[in-house]
Amino acid sequence: MTKSAKTASPKNFENALTELEQVVADMEAGQMPLEQSLTAYQRGMELLKYCQATLRDAQQQVKILEAGSLNDFNAGGGDSSVNE
Repeated sequence: MTKSAKTASPKNFENALTELEQVVADMEAGQMPLEQSLTAYQRGMELLKYCQATLRDAQQQVKILEAGSLNDFNAGGGDSSVNE
């Protein structure tokens, strides 16, 4: 992977997670020189922040959807009793 590709923003959560897993595996192997380890660590932190932010956004969307469906469910329950 080229240096510019490594610093590029991931296309999506799945790509970021896959790359992060590879960075961790490479670092755990313990075969990198110090400078390369530091670069890998920095990239890993960037990917981690991206994944955390993406998950946080998804959680917020789920909360909004759940709040909306609870309101719709209650309103829908009232409508079904009127139709009976």
